[in-house]
Amino acid sequence: MASSSSDAAFTVWGADLTPYGPVELPTLVSWVKTERVTADTWVFAATDRIWHRAAELPELKLFFQNKSGTGSGAEARTNQMALDCHNLRHLKILSGLTDEQLERFAAFMEVQSFPQWATIVKQGDRGDAMYLVVEGELRVRMKMQGSETVLATLGPGDFFGDISIFDHGPRSADVIADSSSVLLKISSAAFGSMAKAAPELATPFLLAIGKTLTARIRAGNKHHAEAVKLANVFDPAQNPRAEA
Repeated sequence: MASSSSDAAFTVWGADLTPYGPVELPTLVSWVKTERVTADTWVFAATDRIWHRAAELPELKLFFQNKSGTGSGAEARTNQMALDCHNLRHLKILSGLTDEQLERFAAFMEVQSFPQWATIVKQGDRGDAMYLVVEGELRVRMKMQGSETVLATLGPGDFFGDISIFDHGPRSADVIADSSSVLLKISSAAFGSMAKAAPELATPFLLAIGKTLTARIRAGNKHHAEAVKLANVFDPAQNPRAEA
């Protein structure tokens, strides 16, 4: 193993009882893929100044899950597909990142597969993660007094749960998989690690979330204004002609 730049985030305790580093996350990931770093290798993370076993580091958990081979063939294909830079670039929220940035960003994600009719998040539950839709179709709904109201339908490139990575508040609606779906999960802990270790990734990601939320707010305001205008047309107090 060879050392990288001094401002990198990780140091590896080698099998020869020698520390190697500091190294950046992409280098560390490459060592995992070539099995220079195993699940039991001790890695020092500069973000919290603690030694962790490699498999317990949030940035590396996904790679060791893929290596374990415990999932089905379909799940393995899903993980490989979702972490490919070409596929990540199809997600609008990540389209502004370079291939190198996408590879590093993938280390903070967790790939999850859901069967049709599965509930991904439940209204009222505390949230601690957001999700990006890679494959499938999902329904956002609210249930009140036994009646269901569909708020939105989500497809590849959409995301939800973004507020939860900031406030851990209750989910405002259910999200149901209308078809078999593949999602990328970003937990609040993983996002916090990204913000500390790779602010150059967290910043454009936050800006992309902000732009999408701004568009939603504008659309909501326009819809509200049109509803108020329509209500006034049929309100005799506001529109005397409506009485005629």
